[in-house]
Amino acid sequence: MKSVLMALVGFVLGGVATFFIVGGGTGGGGVTPEQMANAVHTVLEADRIVYTEKIINRLTQEEKVIKASEHWKDEKALLLPAQMFRAGSEIVQKKGSGFTYALLSLWPINDQNKPKTPAEEEGLKAVLEGDKPFFAEETLGKKRYFTAVYADKAVSQACVVCHNNHKDSPKTDFELNEIMGGVVIRIPLDS
Repeated sequence: MKSVLMALVGFVLGGVATFFIVGGGTGGGGVTPEQMANAVHTVLEADRIVYTEKIINRLTQEEKVIKASEHWKDEKALLLPAQMFRAGSEIVQKKGSGFTYALLSLWPINDQNKPKTPAEEEGLKAVLEGDKPFFAEETLGKKRYFTAVYADKAVSQACVVCHNNHKDSPKTDFELNEIMGGVVIRIPLDS
């Protein structure tokens, strides 16, 4: 499982690096925080969809050969998509990459996934209104950050079933392709 996480992190960081190297940034050689956030989100979203559809949904819902569980280690099961996302995020933070990301929701199953700052809460509410990302600057401690929030949708039936049936879920009527929360990407503006 650790090698899968390392491969996922490598894929994310490689995609971001490729974006910068091949000229995905501004014409002057610099990359704006919004461009960086968009690039990071594109890779995160692709990896999240692939894991959810090709691994979780296929193996737990279609072929029914293994289950996914929040107690994956004890039950010898697959990590839930949110757990895979968090595990990758924790590795990125340990590497000191200069940015952070998290999966948050206004209806979290786990309280650690609820918004903690006004920008996160405002962003989660904003992405419910449309499919546009939300961008803001915020100061946390003594550091300024560019914060981006992108809609996170239920991309497979496995997402809907898990959230609607979980005993701790505050919302139990999610539908396929409905916005369930948001991906929050935070980039430091101060050096």
